[in-house]
Amino acid sequence: MTVGKRPRRPPAQTPVGLAAFPALDESRAPRSLYLHFPFCRHRCHYCDFSVKRARDAPIAEWIGCLESELEQWFGRAGWDPPLQLDTIFIGGGTPSLLGSYGVVVLARLLEGWFSYGGKAVEWTVEANPASFDRNIAEAWRAVGVNRISLGIQSLDDGVLRWLGRLHDVNGAWSALRAASDAGFEHVSADLMFGLPEDVRRDWSWEIERIVSSGVGHVSAYGLTVEPRTPLHRWIELGRLPAPDPGLYAEEYLQLASILRTAGFAHYEVSNFARAGEECLHNWQYWNGAAYLGLGPSAHSFLPPLRLWNVFRWDAYRGAIHDGSTVTSGWENVTGDERELERIWLSLRTRDGLPDDDSIWARRAMKTARDRWVRAGWLERRRGHIVATAEGWLRLDALVAELASSGEDRG
Repeated sequence: MTVGKRPRRPPAQTPVGLAAFPALDESRAPRSLYLHFPFCRHRCHYCDFSVKRARDAPIAEWIGCLESELEQWFGRAGWDPPLQLDTIFIGGGTPSLLGSYGVVVLARLLEGWFSYGGKAVEWTVEANPASFDRNIAEAWRAVGVNRISLGIQSLDDGVLRWLGRLHDVNGAWSALRAASDAGFEHVSADLMFGLPEDVRRDWSWEIERIVSSGVGHVSAYGLTVEPRTPLHRWIELGRLPAPDPGLYAEEYLQLASILRTAGFAHYEVSNFARAGEECLHNWQYWNGAAYLGLGPSAHSFLPPLRLWNVFRWDAYRGAIHDGSTVTSGWENVTGDERELERIWLSLRTRDGLPDDDSIWARRAMKTARDRWVRAGWLERRRGHIVATAEGWLRLDALVAELASSGEDRG
């Protein structure tokens, strides 16, 4: 299991015509919105996300493209603005490069299409400590942002240098103080684990320091070596050692143990939260709810359709300027595929799946389920089947069993 890896389907780069799409169900209007801000001042050597290096991010052009994409979506789906939202999430890239004014302009755009005022709405923005300060934090708070996700990754300067991050440990602490001083009550910290063994670090000490910072949420991202990244090339050339799967698992289980002891609930395979601090936006993904994604590489799910945009900023911008759709592809998620996805997403969370034979019999998984329970990788909890931390490390193997046994109705 690749813990914390955000899944995405590598889409084609050529937009497809609107006529290729099935009709969208107006009653499935999304209540969650994701915006992808693709710009970074520096690309980390392990990153395979949709990122465009830019000294000065073209913020106005990006917002203009979002407006055009919204016009496409509302026209295609027949939605009447304003749509009510429960969650907004701006990811990247480095959304903190929006600065103070960029988020103000973005908020003005969104207010024309969506209704999202009030404390009941969760609005998260990712931030890099190298480009986040109190002035930005205060401006974001003023327009309604109420949750910050800080890409801290490590509290060891040597590790941060190895990762190629632009901030140091002092920068991480400064960003945490900026969020607190601006009045943010909901702050999440990203940490990265599973680095090659020769990257010396005191992992347990770093985790304890994050706990002492007072953050209410921690997201853990295991290092993966993705094709076409500098990290992959350096490992192939022998310049760097490959990560050790054993150390990967050891650090994940250590993280889970320390955070649980500190009062964090391990509520999803890669996420930990104090009471009331869970990320509501991500719950929409795991629960199979409808959501809309805007920007290059963004995905949308309007049951039963999943759609994804062209991956690169240049292709996305070009499609907008040409007046064509930025959607690169789609799939109809129904039947066995939908059921398998529901099982996989549910087992990623602490809620798991009902221990109901009508679910498991359809996948002929009674025997496998019981074997995983005996091994300690799944457990029965209040009428549900829930993965343990050890089980989450093996979740991909369980899903593979599910997929391969679909014809067995035993």
